[in-house]
Amino acid sequence: MLGFAKQKQYALLLGAALLLGHSARAQDIDLMNGVVARPGDKDTIPAEKFKKASPWKIGMSHFGVNANTWAAQMAAESQAAAKSDPRISQFVLLDANLSQAKQIADIDELIAQKVDAIIVTPVSPTSADAGIEKAVNAGIPVIVHTGLTKTDKFTVDIQGGGENFGKVSGEFLVKELGGKGNIWVLRGLPTHPEDINRYKGLLEAIKGTDIKIVAEDAGLWSYDYGHKVCETFYLENPKVDGIWSSGADMSRACMDVFQQYGAKVPPITGEVNNGFLQKWIDSGVDAIATEYGPEQGAAAVRAAVALLDGKAIHKRYVYEPDGWDIQKAKANYRADLSEKFWMPSSLTDTDLKALYGK
Repeated sequence: MLGFAKQKQYALLLGAALLLGHSARAQDIDLMNGVVARPGDKDTIPAEKFKKASPWKIGMSHFGVNANTWAAQMAAESQAAAKSDPRISQFVLLDANLSQAKQIADIDELIAQKVDAIIVTPVSPTSADAGIEKAVNAGIPVIVHTGLTKTDKFTVDIQGGGENFGKVSGEFLVKELGGKGNIWVLRGLPTHPEDINRYKGLLEAIKGTDIKIVAEDAGLWSYDYGHKVCETFYLENPKVDGIWSSGADMSRACMDVFQQYGAKVPPITGEVNNGFLQKWIDSGVDAIATEYGPEQGAAAVRAAVALLDGKAIHKRYVYEPDGWDIQKAKANYRADLSEKFWMPSSLTDTDLKALYGK
């Protein structure tokens, strides 16, 4: 028999070993290339906490499937990831269609359906909070991505680095313009967490420089709205030193406006989108493609599977990749796919050609 002191020492060593084991297992989970545990955050969901025998039914509350081409592909990535795992018997995707009220109702519906896990992409920083807390209180793990929440009651959070997005693209303009000049700013969907974060990153990048925002409006991450906004800016005053765009479709639209009027496109920020890459490669303008892959939808499905499979997993993950230069754009551009295709993607080549083949 061990004495009390020895028993206590043994228990402490065993507890430390278990904690280390949990941490190591969590770190081994591959959610998506570039997605890593948030530095400095030690919160881990213990192994076995949400373990459940398969088959599993997973639900998703999507902020707006048809908001733009990126949102549509993110939904497709999620569905494909679920379909590829035989342990998932049903994947229920509900579309909030950019309505906070609809998102509240959708999460309630998923709880009522007794799904085994819920994935949420918030419409606004508060639209999903009550539903998230209600689901967690009901014992349903909740994975959040593509947007912020005010609550921290979620099970796992995968943040796509909106501030990093804005900062990377903003720093590109600072460098290109030598720290001074006038820029136009095209923002995304008003009140959407990702738009708020991207803009915040831009402001951080230009702080302390002589770069001034002389025109700003919301292009809704849409080609059509982006075209209207950029054309309005151009007709008011075509002299601008650079363009910061929160989304590739708006970037393409701005490039088309300048070409439409026979003018040179100034340095511009874009995204890793096939249509933008093509225009960038063809035109040779000074640009950067900031990465924000729709595969984040698949990453959330993988996180849900890890939880239900009884694996330890970190509570908070970040996705903050570097921007792409023209060489990387040329190496990854897909001439056989349409301008609606976004990268990185985990869709099979068969799925990609079915969705985006020319």
